[in-house]
Amino acid sequence: MTVYKFLIRPILFLFDPEKVHHFTFALIKFLAKIPVVSSMWRSMYNVNSPSLERELFGLKFPNPVGLAAGFDKDAKLIDELACFGFGFIEIGTTTPISQPGNEKPRLFRLKRDGGIINRMGFNNEGVEAVVARLKKRSSNVLVGGNIGKNKVTANEDAFKDYEFTFNALFDHVDYFVVNVSSPNTPNLRALQDRKPLTEILSKLQQLNSQKKVEKPLLLKIAPDLNEEQLQDIVEIAKEVDLDGLIATNTTISRKGLLTDSQTVEAIGAGGLSGAPVKDKSNEVIRFLRKQLGKEFPIIGVGGIMSAADALEKLDAGASLIQVYTGFIYEGPSLISRINKKIASL
Repeated sequence: MTVYKFLIRPILFLFDPEKVHHFTFALIKFLAKIPVVSSMWRSMYNVNSPSLERELFGLKFPNPVGLAAGFDKDAKLIDELACFGFGFIEIGTTTPISQPGNEKPRLFRLKRDGGIINRMGFNNEGVEAVVARLKKRSSNVLVGGNIGKNKVTANEDAFKDYEFTFNALFDHVDYFVVNVSSPNTPNLRALQDRKPLTEILSKLQQLNSQKKVEKPLLLKIAPDLNEEQLQDIVEIAKEVDLDGLIATNTTISRKGLLTDSQTVEAIGAGGLSGAPVKDKSNEVIRFLRKQLGKEFPIIGVGGIMSAADALEKLDAGASLIQVYTGFIYEGPSLISRINKKIASL
């Protein structure tokens, strides 16, 4: 039993999810300024073991458990979140200019399912604000930059947004993730089609090759792709020499939910994360691992609500894993539980 799950979470879950998110950020930021609190968090949640270390695409990860993009979109809480034992933190999705995202309400809990539906729509303060914060961070936690296009940018010009954000973030993140798989920006997932995706990734790799030292470039894909589309992803990954794939983003499927259908229909559109996407995510990872071989880096994300779920992801073929919804439902002890379990194997 954790204090978070049985005392704090029931109170937080009484209120609007997005307001709770901002309140929690402010609270963590405030508490972390008290030196003893940061030290306490580190002693409670950090698991240090050589068996947890992973080396992928030229980076050394202290442990394989990361925080997925979407939680700290604007790099506001990197130093504080580093105290909770993450091996790496992914910020974003970041776009060239700030945008408010979709209309509220746009974040919904499915408590019976251990899930969340969101249609945030890449709400963020823009890359300049993110860079300003990254310049001030004090922790040495590995940071990934998840990049996307602005809503007002037409798909045929999407590569310009990705290039702009890539260049702006280049000196301040350790790796990049191209996000064309969110269901919450109109027509964004069309960029997963072979021609536009190859164009975007090829141009980014060309930019990358012009830098003094290249940064790892990864692609985040949807769990809703069919086998033919996944095969296209595999071939593109090889063609443009991607450093890795992240599988998977949220799903637009609503199959098999325990939450009553009227409630789900009333919520409307959005990407579903958490426990309901676990099996679909694992299937995608297994397919990718089979097609790409045992050495190709795959970051597994989707439905990790326990240490057992994390082991399933790793068994499916994930090299590293990320949590988001599980972090919200289970609290920071989830990270230490996962790392302890992996270290014990």
